[in-house]
Amino acid sequence: MPMKNKSKPLKVEVLRDEGTLNPTPEHVRDAKFQDNEFFDPRDIVQVKYEMLRRVSVENASVSAATEEYGVSRPTYYQTKASFDRAGIAGLVPQKRGPRGPHKFRGEALAFVQQQLVAGEPVRARELAKLVRQKFDLNIHPRTIERAVAGKKTPR
Repeated sequence: MPMKNKSKPLKVEVLRDEGTLNPTPEHVRDAKFQDNEFFDPRDIVQVKYEMLRRVSVENASVSAATEEYGVSRPTYYQTKASFDRAGIAGLVPQKRGPRGPHKFRGEALAFVQQQLVAGEPVRARELAKLVRQKFDLNIHPRTIERAVAGKKTPR
């Protein structure tokens, strides 16, 4: 058996980092995923694709496919809609929550930027209080620090 390259990250770690790790690989009962190294039940994109292919190409019923791949019928239909809309990229799970700052922009962000003094540290707690008073917005001090540094706020 060949030695594994220690510098190469484990597939599970990569799948987890990319958000494509199947949380329930033990529910996948398709024989291909049990007997073949190529098919990995931990890879949710591959599992979803094979489930769609089973129904579309092999004419399996949706009920049979969802049972075999360990997902619900609504999940199948959502997966099919995503695939029809965006192709294989539609099978990659989307991160939940807002896409970028949704409260802290426009006038409030401009106001904070006007309050900054070059060469002095950012007083994020104080700035958060000023934003709350002027705009009636509760902005976390860390959000202000990220915005000032030019980084995207977390989801």
